Amino acid sequence: MTTPPSQADLEVAIAAARAGAEVLRGMYGTALDRQAKTATDFATAADLAAERVILDVIGSARPDDGFVGEELGRVTGAGSARVWLVDPLCGTINFAAMTTHFSVNVALTVGGRTTVAAVSHPPSGEVYWADHDEFGILGRDEVTPPPETALVDINADGPLDEPFVGAQLAADPELRRRFSPRVESTTLALAWVSSGQRLGYVTDGRHRGSVHFTAPIALCEAAGCPITDFDGNPVHTGPGIVAARDPDTHAHLLELVARHRTA
Repeated sequence: MTTPPSQADLEVAIAAARAGAEVLRGMYGTALDRQAKTATDFATAADLAAERVILDVIGSARPDDGFVGEELGRVTGAGSARVWLVDPLCGTINFAAMTTHFSVNVALTVGGRTTVAAVSHPPSGEVYWADHDEFGILGRDEVTPPPETALVDINADGPLDEPFVGAQLAADPELRRRFSPRVESTTLALAWVSSGQRLGYVTDGRHRGSVHFTAPIALCEAAGCPITDFDGNPVHTGPGIVAARDPDTHAHLLELVARHRTA
């Protein structure tokens, strides 16, 4: 089992992610109240319960820090340079459908730069962590599985009123000849890229300061995975995210994405 270095902020992040995961495990498969966000998206009582527990953990350890959650918004630390970004249940629709592709995302940004991150996968009990340029997984003996996977996840949450790269890319015959595409809508896929469980991940949109993406992007960066915007520039420079386990896969995905860019 890989063990993280003894860093106080990282310990808080891991403890918060585990606390949220424990709540979700207890509520998984139960009847839950839902609050609609859009016609196809919603929050459940589990989202709110997990976020409150995470807030308690972080607030007890770091009472002066800022906290921004997916459900509660900014609740503490207005003006603080240290801000925790939390998505207590990334993959709510999967969770509600009793599908195990969901996670708890916790990241600390200091002056806008991500310093530590923890992504918990409640069904397995694993916690993926990043501390600057160090990466590891708690709850697993091996960090990297066999390298023969060809799985590439594509985020399906694109705009409703215009074509978007994800939908077009999933139907590209060239992609299907080389990779095994899977259409997902949870940032757990980025954690899986960092660990080698996925070969790549593609999503549209702009995600700077996102409670969904900040933690798993940090994982990929700490694990040494190529991760950029759609133009191959540093992530957040332009639109989209392309992440991969190796430079060759990343370059090939960028070429395929370029075919489907819209004005």
